Amino acid sequence: MTHDATAPVAKKVEKKLEIHGDARIDNYYWLNDREDPEVIDYLNQENTYLKETFDDRTKAFQNTLFEELKARIKKDDESVPYKYNGYWYITRFETGKDYPIYTRKKESLDAEEELIVDCNDLAKGHSYFRLTGLNISPNNEMAVFGIDTVSRRRYTLHIKNLKNGEIYEEKIGNTTGGSTWANDNETLFYTKKDTQTLRSDRIFKHKLGEDPENDQLIYFEEDDTYFTYVYKTKSKKFIVIGSSTTLANEYRILNADQPDGDFKLFTARQKNLEHDIYHHKDQFYVLTNKDGARNFKLMKTPDNQTSAENWVDVIPHRPDVLLRDIDIFKDYLVVSERQEGLNKIQIKHWNSGKQDYYIPFDSETYTAFTTVNVEFDTEILRYNYTSLTTPPTVIDFNMSDRTSEVKKVSEVPDGKFNPDNYESKRVWATARDGKKVAISMVYRKGMEQDGKNPLLLYAYGSYGSTVSPSFRRNYFSLIDRGFIFAIAHIRGSEYLGRDWYEDGKLFNKINTFTDFIDCSKFLIDQKYTSSEHHYAQGGSAGGLLMGAVVNMAPELYNGVFAAVPFVDVVTTMLDDSIPLTTFEYDEWGDPNNPDYYRYMLSYSPYDQIKKQKYPNILVTTGLHDSQVQYWEPAKWVAKLREMKTDNNILLLRTNMDTGHGGASGRFEALREDAQEFAFFLDLEGITE
Repeated sequence: MTHDATAPVAKKVEKKLEIHGDARIDNYYWLNDREDPEVIDYLNQENTYLKETFDDRTKAFQNTLFEELKARIKKDDESVPYKYNGYWYITRFETGKDYPIYTRKKESLDAEEELIVDCNDLAKGHSYFRLTGLNISPNNEMAVFGIDTVSRRRYTLHIKNLKNGEIYEEKIGNTTGGSTWANDNETLFYTKKDTQTLRSDRIFKHKLGEDPENDQLIYFEEDDTYFTYVYKTKSKKFIVIGSSTTLANEYRILNADQPDGDFKLFTARQKNLEHDIYHHKDQFYVLTNKDGARNFKLMKTPDNQTSAENWVDVIPHRPDVLLRDIDIFKDYLVVSERQEGLNKIQIKHWNSGKQDYYIPFDSETYTAFTTVNVEFDTEILRYNYTSLTTPPTVIDFNMSDRTSEVKKVSEVPDGKFNPDNYESKRVWATARDGKKVAISMVYRKGMEQDGKNPLLLYAYGSYGSTVSPSFRRNYFSLIDRGFIFAIAHIRGSEYLGRDWYEDGKLFNKINTFTDFIDCSKFLIDQKYTSSEHHYAQGGSAGGLLMGAVVNMAPELYNGVFAAVPFVDVVTTMLDDSIPLTTFEYDEWGDPNNPDYYRYMLSYSPYDQIKKQKYPNILVTTGLHDSQVQYWEPAKWVAKLREMKTDNNILLLRTNMDTGHGGASGRFEALREDAQEFAFFLDLEGITE
């Protein structure tokens, strides 16, 4: 049964998919053609159904939530200025405007403000707008930036003369949006994408004032499991071309003073050798898993002898500490680590006679990370501190005398937020194989563990990406109405180190899903909530998680929100013409291999839909999504409508103007959030 007789019913056109002696019938394969008017008509029917059965009924409440969310955003906000190459750089928002304005001031913050780019002007006439990769030339006279007005993450590079304000006619299309200047202020290196797969596969060199059609191809990444990119080291000495796949990297370097020279291979790529490179004086520092360092270690090598046999240890591998990143300064090395799930920042002095130390943090669950540290010769480290009850706080830390200065605490200007009204903590659930899985949670003080609390459990669980326990101002619209908001730090992330990630990918992927289910059972057993009040949310690969758990344990959840969900795993991973497929093999496996095919098929949400009851479900997508194609959630919803045996709500929202990230404006995106929160609250009978 469907929730409502007017629910759209997608037509069925049998498509037989055969491989490894196995045949699958996909009746909704026809939906993967965004040029087909019938496809557009079906998506519009689903949008109409959403409007008539949910939006029209909850319109007033959604408007209330939208105004509430908007009230938590400072209308005329401004970033903490940072200094780079003689200028202070500032990003600000003005009241009533959706997009940022990038400015700078020469030498002093009291100097006259210079406009770099006003995104509000450039966004006029576009339903979607995003600017990325803003990069200033070494002589401070030119700016380059990428613009996407479709949401397919194909950016057009624009070059602006900051002396006279002119944006040049020479535009470079189909790029990643990233680029870097050579030290001559005339040569620009940038990355182009394959027009079909959107894999970034080519590095070009552009000379200012010349026709981009004549730009020189510098590097082509032939291996379709890799993507490529280009950047300049913080030392400003080298241009670096990087090639990466999930489990390996390769770099080529060129003296930034000699842009017409030849790039030199840093070290030859090796299967499963991961490394990031950082330059300091006459050395490269290499963050790597070389020699079995699963949690990574730091090595170094002379910048004229960079092959792997020359690397020597600086910070050895530690089995209980994940080495995540480093920041290099003239006198200091800053090391970002994760231990027992918590971020740590260590300060090391290049002068070995001075003692190393950690910046002290005393919270049970928090997030701390270094931010914009572009100046090389400084004693000031800028980092961000936040927690589930602490708004993002920008702190300047003096590495010499160990003093701190809070530069900014992000305001919640609605006048209602008081951190003293909330509690956060970390609890540990036991997974079915005995592993302990952390759950971070926040709720209003006075919460009683009586099984009656609505609880929203959020997770991602792929690519080693860790969902940090940071401040999420929007979710207080749920928390203030009695919800507990919780994050499950499941396998597939690196919350407990690299092994935690390895234990949730490839042939261990099922652990990601069972961890989430076991966290849900723990929260119910401990009476934080009950299945009648339990909700789940995840997006993209986290949407795959949602699709898997509603097949495996639908009885645990009253409602599930799956955003841009990757749910048609096998069919997508068998199609190497789809963006992202080829360099995802190390994450999910290559289903052209029969063992991987069978394993992926065992959890693929679309393939594993069965005749059973499902929770109330809200699904979202964007027509131009380049990360998870819109047809995956569309097919999933169509098949769920056909197979499910319950009377619960099933809703699909397709944003016909955007892609993976949804609406682009800072306020317009809140309308989507308001709708999503209304979905959960409505299921709880909360309407105001």
